[in-house]
Amino acid sequence: MPKKVELEGGGRAPKGHFVVYVGNEMKRFVVPTSYLKNPIFQKLLDKAAEEFGFDYRNGIVLPCDESTFNRVTAFLAKHDS
Repeated sequence: MPKKVELEGGGRAPKGHFVVYVGNEMKRFVVPTSYLKNPIFQKLLDKAAEEFGFDYRNGIVLPCDESTFNRVTAFLAKHDS
C-alpha cells in the first residue's frame, strides 16, 4: 500500500515522517522519511537549500507550487518501496 502525504494542522510529525511547507501559502505537509533517499525529492531539497539556505528557521520550505508537490509525491507514493 503506498504511503500518503498528509496535510496536518500542527505539532510534531509522527515517527518516520517529517514536515515540509509548500507554495506561497506555506501549506504544511507530513511526508515519510523514505522520500529522503529518492533522487526526485533530493532535487527539491537541493532547490530549497539554494533558495533558502541551510539555516532557515521556519522549517523545510520547498520552492514549488502545491500542484507540483502533489504530483511529485503521488509519483513517489506509487514507487516508494
